[in-house]
Amino acid sequence: MTDYDVIIAGGGLAGTITAQSISYYSNQNLKILVVDRNSEFFPGRKSLAGWVCGDACSKEAVDFMSNRIKVKWTRPEIEHDVKGVMAYSPDKETSIPFDGEGYMLNRQKLPEIQNERCKKMGIEFEYEINLTCLIYDGQQVIGIQGIDNKTKQPFKKTSKIVIDALGVTSTLRNGLENSTKVEKRIDRRDLESTGRYIMYFDQGQKDLTEFDPDYCIIHLDQDIAPGGYGWVFPKADNKVNIGLGIEKSFLDKRNKRLGKKDNVESLMKEYLKRNKAIKNPRLSEDPEDINNNSGIFQVSVRRQNDCMTSGGYMLVGDSAWMPKAIDAGGIGPALIAGAIIGNNISQAIEANDVSETSLWQYNIDFIKEYGYKTAGLELFRGLIQQMTNEQISYGMKHFLGNMDVESISKGEHPDFSGLGRIGMMIRGVMNKTVAKALRYTSEQNQWLVEHYNNYPKDPSDFDEWKKTLHKRLDEAFTKVEAFGT
Repeated sequence: MTDYDVIIAGGGLAGTITAQSISYYSNQNLKILVVDRNSEFFPGRKSLAGWVCGDACSKEAVDFMSNRIKVKWTRPEIEHDVKGVMAYSPDKETSIPFDGEGYMLNRQKLPEIQNERCKKMGIEFEYEINLTCLIYDGQQVIGIQGIDNKTKQPFKKTSKIVIDALGVTSTLRNGLENSTKVEKRIDRRDLESTGRYIMYFDQGQKDLTEFDPDYCIIHLDQDIAPGGYGWVFPKADNKVNIGLGIEKSFLDKRNKRLGKKDNVESLMKEYLKRNKAIKNPRLSEDPEDINNNSGIFQVSVRRQNDCMTSGGYMLVGDSAWMPKAIDAGGIGPALIAGAIIGNNISQAIEANDVSETSLWQYNIDFIKEYGYKTAGLELFRGLIQQMTNEQISYGMKHFLGNMDVESISKGEHPDFSGLGRIGMMIRGVMNKTVAKALRYTSEQNQWLVEHYNNYPKDPSDFDEWKKTLHKRLDEAFTKVEAFGT
């Protein structure tokens, strides 16, 4: 007899959506525990700096979650509505719309409301628990253990299934002992350091490429956000979430190229200072922002974990490296995965089978809804990272701007397969290189989508599927890197 049917490690957004999903699909018949390292007053907080995030999420993802598990988000967890996302080229001459309508969320208020909803469903919480490892019975995970920071006593609870929602550097995933399929540790190159401020400001020069109350703005610029992007996301006409993400190896190259010694913090300050639309910025001191108005944190920018299940164990959200590879958006995929996973869990427990094979369908279901496109976006991200500002601006103006915007709006990889002939007509080595690179990534993306749509139906075929995937990805990234030399 276990203490709980399901234990969710991590009380952030992915963890609490998962808890609500399990409760919904099981008709509140399962005993669920959410364990979080934070106090009850700061549920799901990523670090002492707060819930470091861009705070944006597409309406499509919220609607998916709401339709699946009947959880509605309103004010105050939704702080501001937006019409979409606009990505600007380094020279700001070209903008690409994608992602459609969406919301700016209040990340301090949202978890408070989420936890109240969970408690009304009968879901239990344990706060201030520092989890250290999983408990096993042979090849099955059967619980968690750690230290209760309130009492300094050992903490140990058992369950039929443990859901890992501890975040990008999860100690449970890093030490997982019952699977060779689940990837344990993330490559340093697949992490970006992100920093942001939540601020009020006075109106400066009117410039919709710098601030737009109706659109989330992304700036691609290898000088200000090397290997990443800058963002200016509106929370009101005079309130903004502004920040940037960088990848360390590209920051090092940028600093060497420009003869500078910048880091994330100094680049954040420079990015804020150069924005002429934002005048007299000051950190928000609103009660719902005061513990969350500035900070730096790491986020993954790769495809989701190749395998997200083992016997009695499942991954969700940042623990599974789900944030979108192209812009590090993690809320949307967490909502989709959380809304899906409850069905998989309730079916497995009802069948009294929580083995690796029984839980495997979760991998397939997530890939069908979202994960099929992530490897292609990862490769596209790798290509953009290799490009100079001049190449990015040229590519967005002459190729991206006239391509299938609808596919980009869905977060998918645009189709550049026709660029070979066009590229040969363009004079200049750089322009031919951009066309050739875009065409190549498009061809690889088509193969990757097809490969993910053929994800193995059970664990027995996984090793061969993964071997084929990694061979193709290694070759593709090698070729993409060569475009930048």
